[in-house]
Amino acid sequence: MTFTDKVVAITGASSGIGRALALDALNRGAFVAVCARNLEKLKGSFPQHERLLLLAADVSKESDCNSFIEATIAQWGRVDVLINNAGSSMRALFQDLDLKVLRELMDVNYWGTVCTTKAALDSIIKHKGTIVGVSSIAGYRGLPGRTGYSSSKFAMQGFMESLRTELLYKDVNVMWVAPGFTASNIRNTALAADGSAQKETPLDESKLMSSETCARIILDGVEKRKRTIVMTGQGKLTVFLSKFLPGFLDKMVFNHFAKEPNSPLKR
Repeated sequence: MTFTDKVVAITGASSGIGRALALDALNRGAFVAVCARNLEKLKGSFPQHERLLLLAADVSKESDCNSFIEATIAQWGRVDVLINNAGSSMRALFQDLDLKVLRELMDVNYWGTVCTTKAALDSIIKHKGTIVGVSSIAGYRGLPGRTGYSSSKFAMQGFMESLRTELLYKDVNVMWVAPGFTASNIRNTALAADGSAQKETPLDESKLMSSETCARIILDGVEKRKRTIVMTGQGKLTVFLSKFLPGFLDKMVFNHFAKEPNSPLKR
């Protein structure tokens, strides 16, 4: 497929990968609807464009997911491609964690995907479109200090795989992608043990894949109707080792994250 005159709905688009996806889709000729919790921030992230619809929505609320899709269909008559990009992260040991953090991540990362997909599903089936879940390597391999994030991404991928199989003979493509470490704001807004924003990133963002490169890979995958995309050599190696050398990978992953600045991991 091509994006020319297709209607693309993208959640979590005020910055990072979501914003890059929207701009790239516009350049490919699509009509694009985007949402974020903060409408003013969303408006400040984009130039005015006749093919762009900006909407406020908190995907942790089912009613907001429904309203986002309803407004998109009211504007352009359908949804051809849904990209579930909205997501939250965390960094804290489970032992120290307030369980509200896990619930919040599940509400955004998993239930946000489920509810928005449900709202758009009839239109996507009718137009033989594509549903995308922006997951993570954390959806293939549990990461220490990210129990809530990993579990929400595992849940997302299980949902997407089940849905793909249900829709196998309806000409609908369901695709999930694992970007690996990508330059974005997600680590700065990641939740600490008490649910407050971390407000720092343990990574050198300048050395990570750009959001624009990540968005291009995702949209190319949509055009080719890919099933899954695992980005970066590190990500592909992690998925491979998790299948064939899981015990060895346990130690590798622990040591990797223990070296982060202010890591909560201790031997």
